[in-house]
Amino acid sequence: MSSVSADLFKTNAIRVAPEDTPFWYTSGKLGAFYCNTHFLLKDEDEANRMLKFIEDSIAEDKLTAPKKIFDEFMSLYQSSETFKNVTDLLVKEAAKYDFDFISGGERRDFFFSMLPAHILGKKHITIYKDLSAVTTSSEFTNAKIADKSTVEGKRVLHIADLITEASSYERAWVPVIRGLGGIITDTIAVVDRHQNGRTVLKGLGIEMDTLTGIDKELFDEALKDGIINEKQYELVIGFLKSPDDYMKDFLASHPDFIASQIALGGKAKERAELAISKGFV
Repeated sequence: MSSVSADLFKTNAIRVAPEDTPFWYTSGKLGAFYCNTHFLLKDEDEANRMLKFIEDSIAEDKLTAPKKIFDEFMSLYQSSETFKNVTDLLVKEAAKYDFDFISGGERRDFFFSMLPAHILGKKHITIYKDLSAVTTSSEFTNAKIADKSTVEGKRVLHIADLITEASSYERAWVPVIRGLGGIITDTIAVVDRHQNGRTVLKGLGIEMDTLTGIDKELFDEALKDGIINEKQYELVIGFLKSPDDYMKDFLASHPDFIASQIALGGKAKERAELAISKGFV
């Protein structure tokens, strides 16, 4: 198992569901595992603290936010083994490309785009959810609202936490970069979920590079290392083959599951009712 893959399990960034209780996804579907790549920062608590710090910094001032966020990440880079490890691997991969800017999108991309820009001495484009953007130096100084005078004709490498179906690229990151006149032909992500993201990006004229992927090989290693048991492994492999069939098969073999989730109340009830309303059950 690669060091990044091992760290994903070590930090609970990848968490496999108990064999009799799958995870609810926000879509209202059931899944066999979660992947929260940003937990590589150190652990779930620290990752969630940083998400809140990012939100608060942006709400306060979009121009000063990048420097505040970068400083916090730099401190964590110096104290967290898993964060240093993934950052150094991203730097090594990014160094293979020819580019002028590294970009990252709000919020989770920032975990992995800012420090490589600094270490490689490249300018950074901080892209916000509202499709505005700020450019900074590699030291995250000289912040200014991104415009064509700064970005036009420049090559941009986008670094992301996770690629599933590349919907954020299609909806936001690529239109913003190209709208500023930037040239984007490559992206790096920590994790590829192998759910059509590569195909979508290719359609946008972008090649994808990743440190690891959520695939059978990853869970083969997890089973071998005793991280998951045989039953969990079987459910994960079934999910990877067909998420829809996984849900149908699980509900067929656990006919009381939906009723029990509704009885629990709270988010479990909300997700179960969403699944019903969408016709998944």
